[in-house]
Amino acid sequence: MPLINSRTAYGSVTKTFHWLIAVFILVNLPLGLVANEMAHAIRDPAIETSDAYISRTALLFSLHKTMGLAVFFFALGRILWALSQPKPALLNGDKPLEAHAAETVHWLLYGSLVIVPLSGWIHHAAVSGYAPIWWPFGQGLPFVPKDESIAETFAGLHHLSKNVLIAALLLHVAGALKHHVIDKDATLRRMLPGRLSAEPTSAQPRHIWPFLAAVVIWMSVLGASTVQAVIVEDPATQTAAEDEAQLAEEEDAASATAASVENGWTVTDGALGITIRQMGSDTAGAFSDWSAEIVYDEATGTGQVDVTVTISSLTLGSVTDQAMGPDYFDTANHPRASFSADIRQGDNGHVAAGTLTIKGNSAPVELPFALTIDGDTARAEGNMTVDRRNFGIGAEGEDNVGASVGISFDLTATRQ
Repeated sequence: MPLINSRTAYGSVTKTFHWLIAVFILVNLPLGLVANEMAHAIRDPAIETSDAYISRTALLFSLHKTMGLAVFFFALGRILWALSQPKPALLNGDKPLEAHAAETVHWLLYGSLVIVPLSGWIHHAAVSGYAPIWWPFGQGLPFVPKDESIAETFAGLHHLSKNVLIAALLLHVAGALKHHVIDKDATLRRMLPGRLSAEPTSAQPRHIWPFLAAVVIWMSVLGASTVQAVIVEDPATQTAAEDEAQLAEEEDAASATAASVENGWTVTDGALGITIRQMGSDTAGAFSDWSAEIVYDEATGTGQVDVTVTISSLTLGSVTDQAMGPDYFDTANHPRASFSADIRQGDNGHVAAGTLTIKGNSAPVELPFALTIDGDTARAEGNMTVDRRNFGIGAEGEDNVGASVGISFDLTATRQ
């Protein structure tokens, strides 16, 4: 069997690409659907899921993403090879409607093989918190920042383009079976292993119209995914209850930032973040609603700090909803965390030594930080590592999330 195509037959390279990609897609599509359903169950607070269930879900997602990248690179190779080869002409070119439909489906398949895995890859790179790709590269992409709006847009594109892929596959298979069973021609057989030529009809469709039809469909899909992301993020689409809740959160955040601290300092700006280790990769998050009451005496280098954090204000990438569940922060029963500590001078700066309370569990901690004061403005920043198991967060032997959690802060305060 020749390696290259001819006007009447496909070569072995084209056939290898065709069936290799077909096998990967037929395995990877149901794999992704099953993993997605399992992820929905994990995010549903009404459904109890075990650590083993979460591990299986992550395993399936990692396998799905890795196979998706394999399809992407196989598809690029297939397309580049096709551009360098003559395309065997159609055996039903004298039937314009069927011929144009078949060509349009082929262009949709080519687009799907690139757009579906690429959109999934971009979503993976833009979101924080994920099951990793099993490649020596791939967790991030150049020019793709960690951004929830980008992640939302490409998640929508991945979903819609996946539907186009499924539809195109069904039409492609249906067409091949029609040729084989009803028309009884060699359209399907000449793609099977072996050497088989078939004389095409003298009439052939013009490629430009099927190509333009596929482009119009893909532009519609891209537009729909963009509109979907805008609708999700547009505050104008929120219900009155959501507006009220958002307003309350903004007011709490504003009061937390601008509240006066008696006999001390007023926090005017700041950030409170955490970093977890999930599936072997770091995932960073931040709390938007927190307050700090600070008393500090420059003369003695001592003081006191009391911090209150609204747990539900945490954003932690794609695992935000999971983090709020009963196995982790359990915000339904424990909406706030607190940290009360005495400030003293340490060997390399200052230390806030006190008690951290999360989910009703308390543990002693020490938070080293750097402090600079310029007139009536102070800047403090520091970080510490705590063991989540001390606060009943996650299971004792859980493999998906590391035991150590990083906590960091950076704030600016003015003298009261």
